[in-house]
Amino acid sequence: MHVFLAGATGAVGRLLLPLLVADGHRVTALTRHESGAAAVRAAGATPVLGDVYDAAGLARLLRAASPDVVMHQLTDLSRGDVAANARIRTAGTRNLVDAALASGVRRVVAQSISWAYEAGPDPAAEDTPLDTAAPEPRGTSVAGTVALESAVRELPEWVVLRYGLLYGPGTWYTRDGLTGERARAGELAADADVGSFVHVADAARVAALALGWPAGTTANVVDDEPAAAREWVPVFCDAVGAPPPSPPLPSAEGAAEGRTGWARGADNAYARKDLGWEPEYASWRTGFRTL
Repeated sequence: MHVFLAGATGAVGRLLLPLLVADGHRVTALTRHESGAAAVRAAGATPVLGDVYDAAGLARLLRAASPDVVMHQLTDLSRGDVAANARIRTAGTRNLVDAALASGVRRVVAQSISWAYEAGPDPAAEDTPLDTAAPEPRGTSVAGTVALESAVRELPEWVVLRYGLLYGPGTWYTRDGLTGERARAGELAADADVGSFVHVADAARVAALALGWPAGTTANVVDDEPAAAREWVPVFCDAVGAPPPSPPLPSAEGAAEGRTGWARGADNAYARKDLGWEPEYASWRTGFRTL
């Protein structure tokens, strides 16, 4: 299969690229810089230089490549700018989808997120509505997610991967990442808000598997243990060499009290039971030890 990989040098893309090559796929990888092109060549793929915000240029690249499938792993998270990331999900996805449609590409696999669901008492399954009425700044992230998922569904065949909070090399949740820095500054709240994680290596493996998943699939790609911050923050702090969170953690009694409604985590039952995915890191408790 010929895969056009957008986001080849991002946290997921850099791990996904060698997996695709090892699986025997021919990969054309989009990158903005020659340094990225060198990494793509080293992985055994063909780089093309371009910018996802250059709609005409992107269309030319897709026509020239003529791939079987587009793999969308585009993010803009290096500066911690929510608006910039929402822009790439909105405008960048729009350009990528238009270029794919114009080139006759039938299939797309796209990275989305699993924390855009509306409020509820339990971890969210894939049929839970997205939180389209969310106030700012959350509203910007949710709107970007809605735009991304709506656009990719215009292709005849699509798979949407709703990743949990990515941790591991190249992400915010690592020793030298943004959240690691916040942990050492004592800025992480060990509260009742629930999140779901996925190791970046598991995220890459799922993307490779998703090339063969049924068209029209939307799947939460998260580990088995949604957890309140009062549980995971102390473990994360220890893993990245940060002091324990302060003030002291409240007792586990009444743990749901004070949780933000949408901070509910996500359920991976569909990916596990129906799609046959098993994460290597089934819990952040073991995964954080690798940080």
